[in-house]
Amino acid sequence: MKRIIAGFNDLKLRNKIVLAYILFLLLPIVIVGSYAVREYRDSTLDKAIEQTENSVERVKARMNETLYTANDLSARLLIDSDLEEIATKRFASPSEVLDAYWEYDTIKLYLTFNPEVSKIQLEVDNPTLLNNGEFLPLSFNTKQSYWYKDAMNNKGLIGWYYLPDEAEKSESMLSLVRSVFFRENQSYGLLTININSDYLNTVLNQEDSETIVLDPTGIAVASNRPNIVGKRLEDSLYGATLSDREPGTYELTVNGVRSKVVIDQILPDNSFSYLKIISIFAVDSIMKDANQITRIGALVIVLFAVLSILIIYLICTVVTNRLRKFSRQISKVSIGNFNAAELKVGANDEIGQITRQFNQMVSNIKELMEELKESHQHSNELERKQGEIKLRMLANQINPHFLYNALESIRMKAHIRGEKDIARTVKTLGKLLRKSLEITGSKISLNEEIEMVRCYLEIQKFRHEDRLNYELEIAPEAEGVKLLPLLIQPLVENSVIHGLEQKVEGGWVKVRAELSRGGLDVVVEDNGVGIPAGKLKAIRRTLAEQESTRIGLHNVQQRLLLTYGQVSGLRIESEQQEGTRIAFWIPLEE
Repeated sequence: MKRIIAGFNDLKLRNKIVLAYILFLLLPIVIVGSYAVREYRDSTLDKAIEQTENSVERVKARMNETLYTANDLSARLLIDSDLEEIATKRFASPSEVLDAYWEYDTIKLYLTFNPEVSKIQLEVDNPTLLNNGEFLPLSFNTKQSYWYKDAMNNKGLIGWYYLPDEAEKSESMLSLVRSVFFRENQSYGLLTININSDYLNTVLNQEDSETIVLDPTGIAVASNRPNIVGKRLEDSLYGATLSDREPGTYELTVNGVRSKVVIDQILPDNSFSYLKIISIFAVDSIMKDANQITRIGALVIVLFAVLSILIIYLICTVVTNRLRKFSRQISKVSIGNFNAAELKVGANDEIGQITRQFNQMVSNIKELMEELKESHQHSNELERKQGEIKLRMLANQINPHFLYNALESIRMKAHIRGEKDIARTVKTLGKLLRKSLEITGSKISLNEEIEMVRCYLEIQKFRHEDRLNYELEIAPEAEGVKLLPLLIQPLVENSVIHGLEQKVEGGWVKVRAELSRGGLDVVVEDNGVGIPAGKLKAIRRTLAEQESTRIGLHNVQQRLLLTYGQVSGLRIESEQQEGTRIAFWIPLEE
């Protein structure tokens, strides 16, 4: 530390000033600016994540509605006795099968009134059935499929898979799969309900961010990016890192791009498998505006820094050049060269004043030296002259100090001279400042708080003269009540600044305090410009928030609530051009 101080002391004055400017002004500006930019970027990213999470919730809700429809239809079909009769009956001829199909129209009605569902079919181990798209015999391929085995193993619970349509081999879609138990012959069938793909894609196309729905095997069953529908996610550019992750928010590199990924899952009622929703957005696309602001801000800061340092450097150069000239002149005088040309004053600042006084001192010394030479022949005269020289040199040393002291005395007299109300107001201001500095956070008496209010109002009355009057109505029995400091004064300040500053005349503020309902009732009211209804609602919303460090209405509200509970919050009533009334109640301490 000593080396640093010594090194700083060895710097030239100009370099000291420039360094101090950089350290104590420019550097804090850069730090604060960088912090503000970072907070803005973080806020932008947080909002984007929140919007994406909301998007996922919307998709989840719409998907749940759609899946609920299929789920509900499957539950109805499980208890459909007509369906069970067709599925378990051994028909004697194809015509008998067709007659049964003709009479059963429940599935057709379900499809007509539920556009979310595109197909319903039941596969049964009954070789007498004909394939009409709704009923069909259970095939060998179906029995070997993983979804059939899952459905049979889970005994009536629902599975969700991306399955091919038997009728349209090239088309696959999200399907509900569950086993159906027939008590008639103690056998099982496989119920499949296909979800309308267009309906799912319509839901996803309403979202701005890239959104994908996966089945349990990792196949994309729907997306607002159609080229990945029907593919396993690990087979696409996304890789397996997405499909294997648990629900949450991640920052990952997707397709070589730094992205935020929000993952959630849907587990419909009575299901043994779930669907996964993945929403992706590129961080750079969200941060584009923030990055632009960052670049502009950095450019402005750099330009400001360069220009300000240049200006400071030029000013310091001008000042130090004058000081160097002064220093060279002193050096000449110090070696006895009193014949050097006088320094040019050039300005009336402090350096100019010192230069003028130095020139006068050199001139006086020259005169004294001349007198000393003239009196060299006579010793008595020499001693007398030497005495005069000493006296005059002493006078030359005293003159500057006398001048400074005289100017300071004149300044102080000019400062304190004035009317009595100015002196009283300055005294009141000093009293208010002293009381403010004495506040430690512990409770004070109501009388002390009101005294601060009175001081503040006296100062404002001095400023506004007849435009402001005030009245303090304090019940004597309430003066000793203990309360938190700075509860009433900010309310009065709010009334004066926001209520009466724009009022031309006749403004007043009234403060009332009295004991009531086992506590202290405080009311601050004014006849100012009032608060518009919309702004009043905004103020009340702000008072309901928790975070703030300002000494204002919000700060008073939070301290009241934290100390005295919900019964002690601020009550604000106001009408435009009629004034504002703010009140609160606090319980008495036992």
